[in-house]
Amino acid sequence: MSRVIHALALTPLLTVSISAAQQAQPIVISGSSTVYPFSQAAIKSFARRTPKTVSIQARSVGSSAGFREFCAGKVPIAAASRPINARELEQCKAGRVRFYELPIAFDAITVVINPSNSFAKQISTAQLKTLWEKKAEGKVLRWSQLNPAWPNSTIKLCAPGKDSGTYDTFNKVISGSESNSRQDYTASEDDDILVRCVANSENALGYFGFDYYQNNRSILRALPVSGMRGTVLPSVASVQGSRYLPLSRPVFYYVNEQAIRSNRVLRALVDSTIQQGAKLAEQANLIPLQDSTYRLVSSKLYREVLGSSFGGQLPIGLTVGQILERSFDAQKKPQFR
Repeated sequence: MSRVIHALALTPLLTVSISAAQQAQPIVISGSSTVYPFSQAAIKSFARRTPKTVSIQARSVGSSAGFREFCAGKVPIAAASRPINARELEQCKAGRVRFYELPIAFDAITVVINPSNSFAKQISTAQLKTLWEKKAEGKVLRWSQLNPAWPNSTIKLCAPGKDSGTYDTFNKVISGSESNSRQDYTASEDDDILVRCVANSENALGYFGFDYYQNNRSILRALPVSGMRGTVLPSVASVQGSRYLPLSRPVFYYVNEQAIRSNRVLRALVDSTIQQGAKLAEQANLIPLQDSTYRLVSSKLYREVLGSSFGGQLPIGLTVGQILERSFDAQKKPQFR
């Protein structure tokens, strides 16, 4: 399901020179449902600082769908809950799309159950693999198959679809491959549908971004996950402290270089978004980067540090610091290292 938000200027706090052609063409941020609330907050904030009416749209279609549009040159910004992969890098190269890779926040993929579930107190990455890997399809159907002490009730599974970056990341870190997932579950790129899926069934289990859990804590319960650093609940503190591994991850804006060079409104939007990154992340229930890190993100634009720092691979099991170091250092020009 695609969701759209339009921004209209309210107060003249930021001076932007807008040509007639730029006013006629809406700026589109397309991609991750996890990043969608951040994009909403960024658009609203920018609208309050822009002296003229500007059409800006945010669409929630999934990271993979957003990258397809972006690499085809159809949108200037792709919002992504994972780094660009090798196939998408080739698509961008073929489409002659050069880009800036800008980390904007961190997220915690959150495993949730219905609050009426009284027996599941935590879950391990091994149990998640048993439940979600491809060979579980049609076979691992009951809670007792994960833990003999749990009831013999049928589990209702709710999770993102194949166009979601959350789908890719979860399956990579849990089952070893982005494609190693069962398909006999309720799937959607719209996280609101997944929230209702879990909330409406006492035997449900699902996973999605931390922001959608935070917005629906009254009807969901998050499970602590036994992983690389012990049994840990997702939280701002556990992600910033690199304890919620391997299910924490960076989220990004990918910005078309040619578009940002030619469109002053787009440049102003991106600059404004990065400058207020921590505040916007908090509003969207994502995990903010440090203020000093947002300054480094801005420097990538000014120093024209293009391309991806991840080589088409997902950063699995890295700490916050290691991910940020890779994002900024690997692609710095020699004079800035």
